[in-house]
Amino acid sequence: MATTVLELTYAGSRFIVKAGGHTDSHIERELHAHRHWSAPWTRSGRAPILAHGDTEAKLLVTTYLPGRLVLGSEHADTCATYRQAGELLALFHAQAVAEDDDYERRENDKALASLSGAHRIAAATVERLSAEIAAWPTPAATLVPTHGDWQPRNWLVHEDVVSVIDFGRAALRPALTDFARLAVQDFRRNPALETAFLDGYGTDPREADAWHRNQVREAIGTATWAYRVGDEQFEAQGHRMIEALSLA
Repeated sequence: MATTVLELTYAGSRFIVKAGGHTDSHIERELHAHRHWSAPWTRSGRAPILAHGDTEAKLLVTTYLPGRLVLGSEHADTCATYRQAGELLALFHAQAVAEDDDYERRENDKALASLSGAHRIAAATVERLSAEIAAWPTPAATLVPTHGDWQPRNWLVHEDVVSVIDFGRAALRPALTDFARLAVQDFRRNPALETAFLDGYGTDPREADAWHRNQVREAIGTATWAYRVGDEQFEAQGHRMIEALSLA
């Protein structure tokens, strides 16, 4: 997806500008999140503040947030980082609640459509996954504001304080969906990080059946999307996720 990101200085202040290409769908979601959901973070300086946005032009301008990415730094393996990330996520999730009778069906349909498209998932695995998904119940889901890509590549740390960037995948979803990427990466690498994260978040929303359904859909989405965009490393992660679920 074509996106240009610039750092600019104006009247002595620093800003980040994002401009999306004609196929971009993230800027609109990011603008919505900034306008409706970012206050619990911006009040304490833990997220950038929206300075200007234009949905039609696919343009977003925010204040500059100091810090370095947690991903690739020593903070990526520090429990204090994940405790703060859990606290921040709990604030975000607590803002609103909506019931959706059709969420599970929609997500299942997306997964089945992905399986019917282009990918490198083995035919026998596609058949097994498709049959499993078709047999799932579709209970009503409780939705909250979610970040959509909650992991160290979207966290900054400055003077040991964690903050948040990139709301391009923000949407109303079940709270447990924001645990998905951490679970297959950071929590698997070091279970102490999961303990710290849950300590910060306060509860664990991962009800077993709903969590399994989400894990399966995430694995399919990772493998198929990464294949379409040519990201072989991320595609391999998706295949590992599918294999792990089949062995569980």
